[in-house]
Amino acid sequence: MTESTTTAVIIVGAGPVGLGLACDLGQRGVDCVLIEKRDGAINVPKQSMVSARNMEFCRRWGVAKTVRTAVWPESHARDFVYLASMRGPELWRFKVPSYAERDKRDFTPEAACPCPQIYFDPILGNHARTLPGVTLAYDTRLDRFMQDADGVTAQVTDMATGAARTLRAQYLVGCDGPSGLVRDALGIGIEGIGAIAHSVNLFFRSSDLATSHDKGWARFYRVIDETGCWGELIPIDGKELWRLTVFDEPLSKADPDFLLRKMTGGPFPYEMISVSPWERRDYVARRYGQGRVLIAGDAAHECSPTGGIGMHTGLEEAVNLGWKLAALTEGWGGPALLASYEIERRPIAVRNVGLATRSYNAIAAIPGWREGITGWKADPAWLSIPEHMKLHYSYDGSPICVPDGAPPVPMEATQFVPTTRPGTRAPHAWLDGERSTLDLYGDGFVLLRLGANPPEAASLLAAAKAQGVPMRAVTLADPDVATIYETRLVLVRPDGHVAWRGNESPADAGEIVNRIRGAATLETVIPDRPGAADAPRAHLL
Repeated sequence: MTESTTTAVIIVGAGPVGLGLACDLGQRGVDCVLIEKRDGAINVPKQSMVSARNMEFCRRWGVAKTVRTAVWPESHARDFVYLASMRGPELWRFKVPSYAERDKRDFTPEAACPCPQIYFDPILGNHARTLPGVTLAYDTRLDRFMQDADGVTAQVTDMATGAARTLRAQYLVGCDGPSGLVRDALGIGIEGIGAIAHSVNLFFRSSDLATSHDKGWARFYRVIDETGCWGELIPIDGKELWRLTVFDEPLSKADPDFLLRKMTGGPFPYEMISVSPWERRDYVARRYGQGRVLIAGDAAHECSPTGGIGMHTGLEEAVNLGWKLAALTEGWGGPALLASYEIERRPIAVRNVGLATRSYNAIAAIPGWREGITGWKADPAWLSIPEHMKLHYSYDGSPICVPDGAPPVPMEATQFVPTTRPGTRAPHAWLDGERSTLDLYGDGFVLLRLGANPPEAASLLAAAKAQGVPMRAVTLADPDVATIYETRLVLVRPDGHVAWRGNESPADAGEIVNRIRGAATLETVIPDRPGAADAPRAHLL
């Protein structure tokens, strides 16, 4: 007899995006079952940095300090160093302060943090296990799924025993990567450049390497010869674990010992842990789901890891989706919420994948250097994608944000300028001590009443209560916060993005609440793009 389990959401794939979605749903009180065909062991550090925005999510989930102190010493510098070899000439250095030294006036309460996947995934997994409604089912394979008007039925197999099992849920989210079953079963195609380069990762252990050169600690050591930048060394744990990524395709096929000696500038003792050839890719799925089945993370897009924007994009998708699934399972969310996921997130994925490809191409185009050459100069474009650029975007055209006519946010601004334009991430501002405005968001809508004598919020709160929408008002008199937030009333969604703003209490509060909960009377038009003809359009009731 086949065992059967009922839950609210099935998550397929226990990488960082699947685990992040489980954490977000669990903290919202939404039951979910996460299935993963592997045993959960992470042996290779594919990702090495957690972006500032992802650290903000970790702060919300209560694990930011654990991530920040898991492995990389807070006193270590986070510089970018360009050099001929670790023991050879240093060509240029872009200084980045250590986490302990960073400026507390930054645009985020949480700077980007080195925490490779071999440490990061277990932290998320351990947190998810503490949440009552979350079940992690490793060694469990998804065989097939079917959806109907009321939910999704999945057939899975326990890979240890071979026992079959049936899972029934309201929604299913495929976070099972580029070769997973979910996107393929939905028949969703992909678009983009495809493969842009072939590389190899050498993951090794050496307690001697850190003291065998005079460059000190840095986050990135980019190694340059007469042909250009051929590799990038990243310290994994700030002690003895390292990863050398070789960009140059002919060179990537060379003997690993030769590559390590070339990088270091001579022999040194080491233990090779793994040699992993891989392909850099540039693609985005044409659709982000069908019906009650959605995709996120590498199932929806793949990009070069240059700039650390792949997991960053996937976890943003998880948080964007988490509150919407909670609203739908709790009954206060309207039909536009599901449609808004693709409308909001897919354009950001297209932008981010393009940024990652351009960032990689810039590094691959670094001019060569050899002894005796003069005038070699570094270019700021060779740096990875700036952290502020990862926050500088807006959900333009979203059916669940109320536009106010403000000009669009520059997607690639050279400087971060905080804004509360509807659709943007609500800005960070320090409130008192270690508390940020971002700490106010996450468990429902928050209506900020700002400055001296702010307008009443009663109409919006009453309209929200009538529809069962969780909303609370917070009054912040601090004039500096009021200046950053621009208007006297700002309504922030559970994912920390602005839904509406104004200087007076609105006369159409009921219409605003219906729009932000996805129940407005309008037709959502998905922007034109290849494949848009077969994409779903939501007729909202």
